[in-house]
Amino acid sequence: MVYYLGRDVSVALQTESDRGITAANGAVTVGTAAVGTAAALGTSTDIAALPNFPDVVGVDVGIGAMDEDISYFGMRSQTKAEIKKETTVTVTMKKNGSEWDTMFNMARYGTKNGADATWDGLEEPDQYHGYRVCIALKSGSEVISIPNACVQSHSVTINADGVSEETIEFMSYVTPYISTAVVNTATTSIF
Repeated sequence: MVYYLGRDVSVALQTESDRGITAANGAVTVGTAAVGTAAALGTSTDIAALPNFPDVVGVDVGIGAMDEDISYFGMRSQTKAEIKKETTVTVTMKKNGSEWDTMFNMARYGTKNGADATWDGLEEPDQYHGYRVCIALKSGSEVISIPNACVQSHSVTINADGVSEETIEFMSYVTPYISTAVVNTATTSIF
């Protein structure tokens, strides 16, 4: 796990399709001209030109693998086999509006390619499924692009003495890209 302070990184969001998305006040707008919450994939390799998360407090990036024990009939030993890799990104920010509440409730699986609609989560995913989360060090030396990430959870912390914060968590099973710019090429199809 790696934890970045909000002052050290910029975090941007793209959709994996050719449609952008704007989410606010309980409504989602999907379209080629949509700007705000997430731009369409391929919009820019510069993180400053993409919709950035406002007032980021911290970003937690976790990369792990899930193993399974396999036992064979007639053998006393077991084999550990890696089943899948998992990348999670947790972004904590000051609560400014309702766009992340709306994103979690109405568009957690991204937008459909070639259509002004969101994934409902009831279909088999393809390479256009989910979002691409981009995390750039403000020093400009490294950008982590996590493709095909879906919104896993969202929570709001209310503090009577301070600022309310919200946390949104993305999860992906696709290997992240580490580069000097945002990687915004489409994920290749494995089907």
